Amino acid sequence: MTATARPSVQTIVAPGGERLVVLPEADYQALLDAVEAAGDLAAVHTFRARLAAGEEELVPESVVKRIVDGDNKVRVWREHRGLTARAVAQAAGIAPATLSQIESGARKGSVGMLRKVANALAVDLDDIA
Repeated sequence: MTATARPSVQTIVAPGGERLVVLPEADYQALLDAVEAAGDLAAVHTFRARLAAGEEELVPESVVKRIVDGDNKVRVWREHRGLTARAVAQAAGIAPATLSQIESGARKGSVGMLRKVANALAVDLDDIA
């Protein structure tokens, strides 16, 4: 079914008086595909608007690859942002040694502490936890 083609339909009235439409399965599937495509398009428009407003960002493949490969997320984001460990620790209100332990994996860090680090890196907590 193309965007301008109308599906072949049959209208029937159920015993309770409800009007029903019967159409070929291929036309039904085409309608479902069109609804899904419209939803995808709406999501793209929403993302582009959020990106333009500075509410989203594009993340380089190299950053994603490092995270997928198991590099410490805090270190990856800190280096991506071009920040020193000292600057992030200061912005998060923690000792530089504590941040170093988190980045090395020697220390996990509490949720509250990681939230402060995430804020210092301008990322969501989920991005580093």
